Amino acid sequence: MSDGAVLHVKGRILVGPDDVRDELWVVDGRISYDRPAGARDVRTVDGWALPGLVDAHCHVGLGADGPVDDDVAEKQALVDREAGTLLIRDAGSPSDTRWVDDRDDLPKIIRAGRHIARTRRYIRGYAHEIEPEDLVAYVAQEARRGDGWVKLVGDWIDRDLGDLAPTWPREAVEAGIAEAHRLGARVTAHCFAEDSLRDLVEAGIDCIEHATGLTEDLIPLFAERGVAIVPTLVNIATFPKLADGGEARFPRWSAHMRRLHERRYDTVRSAYDAGIPVFVGTDAGGHLPHGLVAAEVAELVTAGIPAIDALAATTWAARAWLGRPVLEEGAAADLVVYESDPRVDVRVLAAPRRIVLNGHVVS
Repeated sequence: MSDGAVLHVKGRILVGPDDVRDELWVVDGRISYDRPAGARDVRTVDGWALPGLVDAHCHVGLGADGPVDDDVAEKQALVDREAGTLLIRDAGSPSDTRWVDDRDDLPKIIRAGRHIARTRRYIRGYAHEIEPEDLVAYVAQEARRGDGWVKLVGDWIDRDLGDLAPTWPREAVEAGIAEAHRLGARVTAHCFAEDSLRDLVEAGIDCIEHATGLTEDLIPLFAERGVAIVPTLVNIATFPKLADGGEARFPRWSAHMRRLHERRYDTVRSAYDAGIPVFVGTDAGGHLPHGLVAAEVAELVTAGIPAIDALAATTWAARAWLGRPVLEEGAAADLVVYESDPRVDVRVLAAPRRIVLNGHVVS
């Protein structure tokens, strides 16, 4: 807001899980906890306010067949915004979405560049498909293009085996992750199955996407190294349908996918109980619709994560992990207002009352 216009948000301001204040003010798009002197054109919003929600695994600019036009990417981002998602970690996209940064009305994006996959070992049109000897060079390229993240495809179906299998030899991921870290980028990897995880974690990876293959023997290693997971449970819900579709050609893979699906909630709860950081991500884009952040938070609760921690996984904790502010003095006013306390019932997240982005009421 500008030109003397002021937004007054009052009710319950959830600055942190236990830091609840009565009101905040938005002046020139920034948060203040001091009433501005001489304020005019004051607009008031009432309710329970949270920092803008985070979707830590989302793909703006990606469609079922690869990159999409800017107008489609804009619609994707707007759907996420209307769901209350105001910060996105884009976990791999073949589209150049830098133009979004010039739009005050669209969510902020932290990019991981384009997926890096093994040749013919990922969805066609999504990734750079390369061989291990080129991994370091492509990691360096995407680290420079991204916003502090690089995305690897850690496993995928091996058609000769008829099942999921690691895509990279150990020495390749060690060199690739070391190069990303040298350039100041963190590394995450798509992993459905079990066999790629130890090599990736011991090589120094920072995060694992999906992590359905996480087993009891690997959980202490993740916890010791502080490797985060983004379970994308709304995506894992599609595994039975995928398994049915692949049964005729790849029965071993289909059976594996069903097992991973069946134990998904136990996997996430065991990770949480061990102290592994768990964050909200929907895997929107590609084959999943956007705007599913509330459904993913509810899935974490179904898995057994306490509501307050599931909420933190898309707000306070997620923003701290990504190095972005919450409802701090002087921070950009990115917040979502609800009718009732989302700490009591996370289903409230599905119905935002007001959405404020860069100080403007956009919904």
